[in-house]
Amino acid sequence: MIIILQSGIEQSSPEFGQLMDYLGNKPAIRPRVHKEVGALQTLIEVYLIGNTAALDKGEIEALPGVERVVRISEEYRIIGRHKDDSRPTGFEYNGVRFDQHTVNIFAGLCAVDTPEYVEQMMRALKEHGQVCTRMGAYKPRTNPYAFQGHGASCLPWVFELAGKYGIKVIAMEITHDSHVDEIRSALEQTGHATGVMLQIGTRNTQNFELLKIVGRQYDFPVLFKRGFGITLEESLNAAEYLASEGNHKIVFALRGMKSNLGEPHRNFVDFAQVPVIKRLTRLPVGVDPSHSVGSREGDPEGVLDIMHAAAQGIIAGANLVLVDFHPEPEKALVDGPQALRLEELRYFLEDVAIAREAYEKRRSLVQKFRAQGVESSHKSMGI
Repeated sequence: MIIILQSGIEQSSPEFGQLMDYLGNKPAIRPRVHKEVGALQTLIEVYLIGNTAALDKGEIEALPGVERVVRISEEYRIIGRHKDDSRPTGFEYNGVRFDQHTVNIFAGLCAVDTPEYVEQMMRALKEHGQVCTRMGAYKPRTNPYAFQGHGASCLPWVFELAGKYGIKVIAMEITHDSHVDEIRSALEQTGHATGVMLQIGTRNTQNFELLKIVGRQYDFPVLFKRGFGITLEESLNAAEYLASEGNHKIVFALRGMKSNLGEPHRNFVDFAQVPVIKRLTRLPVGVDPSHSVGSREGDPEGVLDIMHAAAQGIIAGANLVLVDFHPEPEKALVDGPQALRLEELRYFLEDVAIAREAYEKRRSLVQKFRAQGVESSHKSMGI
């Protein structure tokens, strides 16, 4: 059960104290207080853990300062979209909005290699009006002898270049809690030239201690990738670890499932689950066509499989696309065979725009269909 307090109610308010006294008299109930920070206001939400079925919803809603009460319908109680739950979704970070209605493109280098390549990438993004990118400084690899990323040493010049070219948010994977401190230090060193969205990669989806630590910090939002070998339910519960520790600024990303059934693609593309996640949660949903497909192969007409996969995600309602680009893919230190070229950036963005337009038309169509259905129903009843 979630108790949503009225705007303006603080933990120091007498209304909040009265609510806590009320809950304190209920056996086997443990409250957890969270703040939902929106663009215009901050709301306090109280999550009740325990035997909440016996609680009287109406009685709680009658208490001073209580806006309404939502009964939990899913295990992931914070990120979940529960019955009769119309709370606003999404968040804003460093001037960029993330929610279930926006679309943000994170095109960039899977792994940071040289300052020259990073600058070429960011210059191209600026020329095409983009303010987000992906840059891998820490790279978990299957092979222990493969390139593991430059780590903290590249952060200052990556952030300085981002500031130079107006990049507001960099998606950057971390594999250890010390990386959060290294990123924070480098941002301070560069005068917060940009912003960072911490990425939890598919290999760390169930690294629960890392999730708890990342969830306890509020400086950075989190891009959480689905685990490539576990169920969607398990991944959503893993994302709940972040929210349960207090960080609600989460984007849930699909990146393909580990299965030979997806061959010749690198992974089995799971982008049909975009609307499922939007139905089950309040989170913005991202897709990663590069790591799903894993190559630059295309159809007989010349449309690359990565383009098709990205379009599938967008036309299903995805709010974020994470995609690999590189000035010279054949020289990339990580995943060069799947990287798109800088001259293909405009083509990719225009293709995404076409898919988004199709999604908007589909939304309009269903709204029109529903309206006609209601009108027909009223006519049949003589209204």
